[in-house]
This record gives sequence, C-alpha cells and structure tokens, in this order.
Amino acid sequence: MKLATLRQQDSTVAARIDDDTAVVISPYSSVSDLLRNPRWQSIAAGAEGPAIEVADADYAPVVPAPTKIICVGLNYANHIKEMGRALPEYPTLFAKFPEALIGANDDIEVPSYADQAVDWEGELAVVIGRTARQVSESDAADYIAGYTVANDVSMRDYQNRTLQWLQGKTFERTCPIGPVLVTADEFAVESTLTTTVDGETKQSDSTGDLVFSPSALVEYVSHIVTLQAGDVILTGTPGGVGHANHTYLSDGSALVTSIDGVGTLCNTVRVHSDIPVG
Repeated sequence: MKLATLRQQDSTVAARIDDDTAVVISPYSSVSDLLRNPRWQSIAAGAEGPAIEVADADYAPVVPAPTKIICVGLNYANHIKEMGRALPEYPTLFAKFPEALIGANDDIEVPSYADQAVDWEGELAVVIGRTARQVSESDAADYIAGYTVANDVSMRDYQNRTLQWLQGKTFERTCPIGPVLVTADEFAVESTLTTTVDGETKQSDSTGDLVFSPSALVEYVSHIVTLQAGDVILTGTPGGVGHANHTYLSDGSALVTSIDGVGTLCNTVRVHSDIPVG
C-alpha cells in the first residue's frame, strides 16, 4: 500500500495511492495524523474516497508533523570510505526539525548567506508505525510503518563550523521527503537509490549497503528516546556527495532523488536574499 499527504486548497488530506488515483482517507489530514490511529492499516485499506487524479496531486511532505526526525551519518560503507573514515562501531546520530521538510516537488529554499556549499544526500527514510521504546532488533520490523525517499540537503560550510552537525542539516524548507510512504510489506530494503543533479547521475547504490539496517537503527534509537508513530529515521547517504569533490548545488539546480519501488523527488534549488514566510 502507498500513502501520501496531499495539499487541497488551504489544507491537506491523507490519501491511498491506487495506480493513477489517490483515494482520500477521511477524516485524516495527513499521513502523520493517520499513523497515530493504531488501526491505520485497515482504515487506509478500506477508504473509499473521494478520489483525486494522481497527475493533479500536490504532494506535501508525506509525514509533515513528526515529533522527531533522527538522521544517521556515515551509514553506507562506500560513503564512509569516500569521506576517509573507518567503519563505525555505533550509529552517528543527529536531528532535523519538522520545519526543514518540503514536499516531493517543492523548491529547496536556500538563503543567500548559506549558498556556498549546498550539498545533496539521497536517503532511504524509515517511518515509524507505532510507539517504540527499547525495542529489540528482532522485533523492530513490527514498528516500521514503511519507507519513503528523502534528500538530506546540507549546508556544508555551516555543518563544518563546529564538530556538531545540526546547524548545517536543518535549514528550513531544504529536506524533500515523499512522495509516498510504501508500507513495509511491499518494499525490499535492498533497492537502488539514485540521485541526479541537472541530469547527471551523482549517486547510485543499493540501500543494502547500509552498515546499520533499519531494524538495527530502530533498536538503537529506541533505547535512547521513545519513537512515536509518524517519526522519521533518515538512514544515511551513499557515496557520490558533492562535498567529496567540492561540487555543490546552486540556484536553479535540478535535484532528482529516486528509490526503486518507492518513488521520485524532483526539486529545484532556489536561492533567496529573503526567504518567503508562510
């Protein structure tokens, strides 16, 4: 099953994507809202409309209101080698705030004071389906609602000002996520992730190259903080980031991020002297 959060006039709705049709899941305003109901799977499967043509859909962030977004650095073996580091014993964690999230086709809004080293990081994102606290790795799959696509767009100059990464990782309106959540029963974790910039392939790797699997991450994170339904774990990026070669995104760059079996993000970088409010 594929789920999405769609914009409709001044609000949003949760929807089930059936081929070329999006079926509204009433009365839920988003996938975040839907996942908070323990019966979300049966509710989504049984929804009967109204229907929207997928071609006309305006995708909001698939989970627009997570209580937390946990990100994992250095989690692909080839990317770790690319950055000149040793394989980690434990996951490297940092966080984003919900204000960073944008929809699958939204512009990436970059303030002009932070446009010197804007980098791409295509990622598989895990969406939590129910409260997870001190979960074992063997049970973790039962707590995963599904998977989606994200790009952890990073301001490398801000990131590298200190040893703490957060300041370069959570600029508002810079992290596309979506277009859909694919439920865990319909997704094979060993799928191909691809990132292109202006039509040139920059990243192409199997999500099976993860050092710490989604289940291992749920176990690790849930022993630190309680994960709530709708929370997100960004699992890390493979090799091919721009920072490795000092190549970055700029105003007008077309960033396309896709994962086989999940979907595609198509975002354009827009550099602004004054970021629009609201």
